[in-house]
Amino acid sequence: MPNTFELIASSTVGSGGAASIEFTSIPATYTDLCLKLSGRTSSTGSIYEWVYIKFNSSTTGYSYRLLQGNGGNGFGSYSGTSQYSGDIPDGTATASTFGNYEIYIPNYAGSTNKSFSVDAVTENNGTLAIEDLVAGLWSNTAAITAVNFTPRNGSFVQYSTAYLYGVKNA
Repeated sequence: MPNTFELIASSTVGSGGAASIEFTSIPATYTDLCLKLSGRTSSTGSIYEWVYIKFNSSTTGYSYRLLQGNGGNGFGSYSGTSQYSGDIPDGTATASTFGNYEIYIPNYAGSTNKSFSVDAVTENNGTLAIEDLVAGLWSNTAAITAVNFTPRNGSFVQYSTAYLYGVKNA
């Protein structure tokens, strides 16, 4: 198990929202990365919105396997080859609620393809809420030096926050 989590950077969305949240110049001095997001989007229509992830500005080489549960229809299993990495509430979810999202990236600076895992949950004081467990892969051997989160539609609303932690196993 990791011995230390060190905060590398944080971001809080201001008034007017933000199209994306990005961390750059990530040092290669840790063994793993952990990113935590408390977010909500401005899009409307489905109670939740997809979040896409991008490493080092790359838009190719992503795949995922998703196990998803929701309050109304039980569980489903899905897979794909997009930058999908989980769901957060959108503008039609209960007002002022934010979803939680955590991504763990082991060996992010190594010279092998990069795997990652996501645990995300929307919040909605109603009949539908989403829980996502995602196993992802970025088929690229470059060290991760930048991470970008972007909602599929809309933007992150004010007070959405993200934290990037470096994990040391020694």
